[in-house]
Amino acid sequence: MFSGIVQGQAQVKIVEDKPQFRTIQVDLPITAVQDLIVGASVAIDGVCLTATEISGTTVVFDIMGETLSKTTLGNLGAGSFVNFERSLKVTDEVGGHQLSGHVDAVAEIVSINRPENNVVLTCQAPEQCRKYIFNKGFIALNGVSLTLSSVDSVKGTFEIWLIPETLRVTTFGKVSVGDKLNVEIDRATQAIVETVERFLEQKNREQ
Repeated sequence: MFSGIVQGQAQVKIVEDKPQFRTIQVDLPITAVQDLIVGASVAIDGVCLTATEISGTTVVFDIMGETLSKTTLGNLGAGSFVNFERSLKVTDEVGGHQLSGHVDAVAEIVSINRPENNVVLTCQAPEQCRKYIFNKGFIALNGVSLTLSSVDSVKGTFEIWLIPETLRVTTFGKVSVGDKLNVEIDRATQAIVETVERFLEQKNREQ
C-alpha cells in the first residue's frame, strides 16, 4: 500500500530485456535503502515492484510482460529518472490517498502551461478511466497523488496543477508534451461508481 506522496526521484542505471520480461537497476538515495529488504515493495513511477536484489544503493526490480504492456516502464532506459515511494508502514501518515501500485491505464500529456509559480498539465484521459475522473476527485499519475482541477468530458481531458514542491520532488519538472503517465484511479471512487451502475442495471431489469 502507498500514499502517493512520492519520496523522491531515482535514476535507472541498467536495463536488461528478455522476451516479455525486463530487469531494471535503480539507484535510490541512501536514506531510501535503509532497512529495505529483498521482497519489499517499492512504487516505481506508480507501479508496485518487488525488490529482488540490493547492493549498496542499487536495487534490482523484475518487470513481467503484463506490466510492460500496461504501464510506461517499457519506455525506461538507462539514465531515465523515476518517482519512487517505499510502501507504507502501519504508523505512517497518509498525506495523499491510498494507492495499490496497480496501474489502470496510461494517459498522455497534451499541453503544458506555466502560470507564475505553477505548472498546469492537461492530459488525455484513457477511455476506460473517464467515468471515474471528476472535478476535485483524486487521481495518481506516475505514483503522485493529485487532485483533479478541471475535467472536460467532451474532449476527454483533465487538468492537474503542480506546485513548486511537487516539481522539485518528482519527475514532473522534466515532462514534455507527448509524454505518457501511469494512471491509477481512486479505488473508493471506482467502488461507488460501479456499485451505482450495478444498482441502476438491476432496477432497469426489474422494470
